[in-house]
Amino acid sequence: ISKKFGKQQALDHVSFTLEPGHIYGFVGNNGAGKTTLVGLIARFWDVDKGEIRLNGKNIKDYPVDNLLSCISIVFQDVTLFDNTILENIRYGKPDATDEEVYAAAKAGSADRVAAKLEQGYDTDVGECGDKLSTGEKQLISFARAVIAKPKIFVLDEATSSVDTETEMLIQKATHTLMQGTTSFVIAHRLSTIRQADVILVIDHGKIVEQGTHESLLKANGAYAALYHTQLSRQDS
Repeated sequence: ISKKFGKQQALDHVSFTLEPGHIYGFVGNNGAGKTTLVGLIARFWDVDKGEIRLNGKNIKDYPVDNLLSCISIVFQDVTLFDNTILENIRYGKPDATDEEVYAAAKAGSADRVAAKLEQGYDTDVGECGDKLSTGEKQLISFARAVIAKPKIFVLDEATSSVDTETEMLIQKATHTLMQGTTSFVIAHRLSTIRQADVILVIDHGKIVEQGTHESLLKANGAYAALYHTQLSRQDS
């Protein structure tokens, strides 16, 4: 597939095959094309050349509502609505019972957010969730994804702006959510995708490497360079 925005080539002849139920990590520098790829899968925009196939069928042949009902995406910048924690989680499955919401909250560690607040799940989060911290909003968004039980799960840089404790909770929630799904994990922190079945390295709109964490380190290429750069920053 290929995709341009104006004169800028965001993705250039990208091609790969995904197996159901596996975890795929996507890494690369800012502007490499990772988020563009996610947007194409969810049909936020369409490819200029080529096609994306789901179960052997072009995704353009699926009704958009049917396609999006199979996908849950957790972005770095979370959107919450001016409503309670309970209802913000329920948006993932509008007909969910309160008990289902509580179970999803526990699986996504959002129960910790509700437990700290006087009104618990009935706490209004404010417009865009501005009454909560970035990490708290992320945990609620994970619970919303959990309750939707997606077939395809996308995690787009969701741990890049949270503290270490919240990142650990998100990783726990991620592990829960990925069970039985085909998962795309876009991460700046490589620790987030070390356990992926396949890691794809994107550079200037092209896939330049793919493999497991261990095999890519042994290859000593672009992934290894990113990994060692992060290690050196952590040690400094």
